[in-house]
Amino acid sequence: MRLWPGAISTRLAWLFALASVLVSGAVGAYLYQSLEGEIASRDDAALIGRVDRMRALVDDSASIEALRSRPHLYGNMMGNRDSVLWMIDAQGRPIIEINPAQLPLPALGASSSIALANASAGQAIRLAWVDVVQGERQFTLVAGKMLAERDQILGSYRNTLLIALAAGAALSFLLGWLISERSLRPVRQLAARAAAIDASCLHVRLGAPETSVRELDVLSVALDQMLERLAGGFAQLSRFSEDLAHELRTPLSNLMGQTQHTLRKVRPVQHYEELLASNQEEYERLARMIDSILFLARSEQTDAAIDCEAIDLGVMAAQLIDYFEGMADERGVVFEVHARGVLHADRVLVRRAVANLMANALQHGPRNSKVTILGEVNDQWAAISVQNGGKAIDDEHLPHLFDRFYRCDPARSKASDCGGLGLAIVRSIMHLHKGSVSVTSVPNATCFTLRFPPPAS
Repeated sequence: MRLWPGAISTRLAWLFALASVLVSGAVGAYLYQSLEGEIASRDDAALIGRVDRMRALVDDSASIEALRSRPHLYGNMMGNRDSVLWMIDAQGRPIIEINPAQLPLPALGASSSIALANASAGQAIRLAWVDVVQGERQFTLVAGKMLAERDQILGSYRNTLLIALAAGAALSFLLGWLISERSLRPVRQLAARAAAIDASCLHVRLGAPETSVRELDVLSVALDQMLERLAGGFAQLSRFSEDLAHELRTPLSNLMGQTQHTLRKVRPVQHYEELLASNQEEYERLARMIDSILFLARSEQTDAAIDCEAIDLGVMAAQLIDYFEGMADERGVVFEVHARGVLHADRVLVRRAVANLMANALQHGPRNSKVTILGEVNDQWAAISVQNGGKAIDDEHLPHLFDRFYRCDPARSKASDCGGLGLAIVRSIMHLHKGSVSVTSVPNATCFTLRFPPPAS
């Protein structure tokens, strides 16, 4: 069971009501305490005044007996039935008593100055008393006021405060709900526009709400930016699917066509062997393409990790030159190395990236030319470059060279390539290293550069 309501408007209404109860309750408690203190202060002042007047009468009278014979002198002090007055002798017997409620005489301690205290003499009562000496006689003057009327007044006031507090909470809840519903209307409008966007209309943007709200403007801009990224990713995924289907269709069509042509009639064994050898080349091409696609998919996972270690650039370049020696001799290409320093990166991935660039340089560079490998490491960055000669790449192709399945000249694709995924793999490897790859191309020189960030300290 969920105790907290799910709707924001209802939550805000409850919070408004709670805030109203807390504020109104604090104000009500303060007013109640103030009223209670004021009433008690006035009662105490009245009691002290009565004791003082009674003491003045005692001092002015020649004897207590004369005072007792003139009750009108002190009887007019009692304005109602809630007040009591005693004059008590040293033996605790009342000499003068005005006690309409017939309350029992309370036990009081000695006090040379007027003292105040609450007592219970059948009911709650507030007392003020003082000891008075007249000649050789000692008396205690006691004035009291029963607290029933005060408690009744305070109780009525307290009930009124509680009713007002409950009514204020209900009104605050209602007003808070109405205000929240109206204030959240732009949110519902924004949600409705967002719900109308699907894969067929990713070009639609939310824009600013009809009622301009600063927070919603920021949210709308953020959602539009997210939609822009999603639209770009969706378009890229669509192009990738189309390119993948096209790239897979070519070798499969070759395999199916050659096989169907061969099966039309019985042929010599040598012809079947040639068919199997040709099919093997297509299978290998498909295997390389699938391997590249799997690598790209894994490299884009957010939890993909790399194992960094120290790599001597000169040693790595020499090893890769040995690997491509046969292909280079066939095309009459020579390698020139100017690489030094130690790079901290994933050895396998860096070798694959540089190998892809070298294979690209051998494939697209002219025969009997030179491929230069450059490498430098300093405190700010590390860079590896592969440069080859030949015709410059047109500017229109440069921004797309690292896209998947992109070729400047699709007609020149070979069975030995990676289906246009080599440079895309290079870019993914650099993203894993939080680095970058760039290309510059001028007549007779095309250079690909891998730039690595400094190692984390």
